[in-house]
Amino acid sequence: MLLAEVLRKTGSEIGDRVAYVAADGWPVTYRELDKLSDEVAVGLLRRGVREGDVVGLAMPSNPDYVVAYGALDKIGACAAGVNPFLMARERRDALATAEPAFVIATAELCDGVPDDTEVLEVSVASTSGEILRSLRVADEAPPSIAIDPDRKVAIVFTSGSTGLPKGALFRERTIRAIFDMDNSGSAGYSGASHSVSATQWAHIGGMTKIAWILSGGGTTHLMHKWKASMVLEYTERYKMPALNAGPSQVALMLRVPDLEQYDLSSVRAIIAGMGPSSPGLIVEARERFKCAYSVRYSSTESGGIGCATALDAPDDETFYTVGRPRAGVECKVIDEHGDELPVGEVGEMALRHAGIMDAYFNNPDETATTLVDGWLHTGDLGSKDESGCFRVSGRIKEMFIRGGYKIYPVEVERVLSEHPKVANIALIPRPDPVMTEVGVAVVVPRDPADPPTLEDLRAYAADKLARYKLPEHIRYAEEIPMNSSYKVDRRTLKEHEAAVASDPRG
Repeated sequence: MLLAEVLRKTGSEIGDRVAYVAADGWPVTYRELDKLSDEVAVGLLRRGVREGDVVGLAMPSNPDYVVAYGALDKIGACAAGVNPFLMARERRDALATAEPAFVIATAELCDGVPDDTEVLEVSVASTSGEILRSLRVADEAPPSIAIDPDRKVAIVFTSGSTGLPKGALFRERTIRAIFDMDNSGSAGYSGASHSVSATQWAHIGGMTKIAWILSGGGTTHLMHKWKASMVLEYTERYKMPALNAGPSQVALMLRVPDLEQYDLSSVRAIIAGMGPSSPGLIVEARERFKCAYSVRYSSTESGGIGCATALDAPDDETFYTVGRPRAGVECKVIDEHGDELPVGEVGEMALRHAGIMDAYFNNPDETATTLVDGWLHTGDLGSKDESGCFRVSGRIKEMFIRGGYKIYPVEVERVLSEHPKVANIALIPRPDPVMTEVGVAVVVPRDPADPPTLEDLRAYAADKLARYKLPEHIRYAEEIPMNSSYKVDRRTLKEHEAAVASDPRG
């Protein structure tokens, strides 16, 4: 009911303000969001959707999605958002996990819906009046329902970088806890703030944050697909005070030709989550944007809440850590038995707070190994330093072993990314008949005509990393592939290296 409450409150108090500007340029006001979601809610009830039902949303990240999500919240149904950039097979896998009673889908995304699921096909709107027109019942509102803290609100799918997607379930109480932690005591409407959506609505940054973003009363600009130059144009035009982006997105903005021609003086901070930020990236971003840089650490399962570096943190903290737990968050490093490790020792990061997911939907086995005594076992390797900050070494499943020694790609990437000829880099394991696995540096050079050699990289890191951690092969790329969550697509890169290793031609 939280999203429903926010829609009603903003629709009543600041109804004429623009909530969203669609990718094609048309606006939707707060009053329209509230009214349209009412009308869609009534339409869904008449089509058989009931309180407690899971309903899939296979739609682009436009205002239509928010209206559908709001309508489901108003009738007590649970939204399972599917990233529109997934392939049909991937959409099918995700939706099969959620077992929805219905799926609201646009024509181009219907092919990923399981055959035994009823589809409510909708058209993509080109004006606010066209939003979900086929589902709406004009000028009617749904009956009120009681607030239930245990009601299912959202299922958010993991990116599936290491296997089939899992659906993180969030109930009313967890959604409200996330809202409260994001609010951090702020109140009232900012009124003049503009922002650009950096993620798809089906991402954790949408499903658990939409109500909080709307409660601020600002205007969010949407894009068909995230584009660095467009973000810079919007930032200049609307004097945006902050940029929310993943490290890969920050890197792409820094590579936009004639970056200095944009007036970005309004930007006070870059808030970077979705993956590790290298020291080189942070330095360049701070210098060229002339603003502070905050590193964020969280996950889908943690509701997008975890650790953060302060905007005024010292360099060592911002460069090499993910900061300290946010207010209301506990964090520790544990061994394989779940016991807390002392300062400096590497183990698994664990988080605990009121906004942690309730479970993996329909997956009790994975839930039991991930949620233990109220703690979320993140699957991330890290350590705690003497100052109370946490350092993330990478994913447990990304670690590989060369000749009996463990190698954590993020650690190596952080060092090699500071080489002056490297624009972006990923360290990927390649099967090896002697060492089991060896590291391959996949490099995006700053100047394609003058790329770093393997010897350059090894020499640069020789006094910074143990010899066994240094890459043994190099491959050049125009860009590092990203998955639908804007994280490095390590699965695709590993498949390529496996194919290279198995090629008898060498």
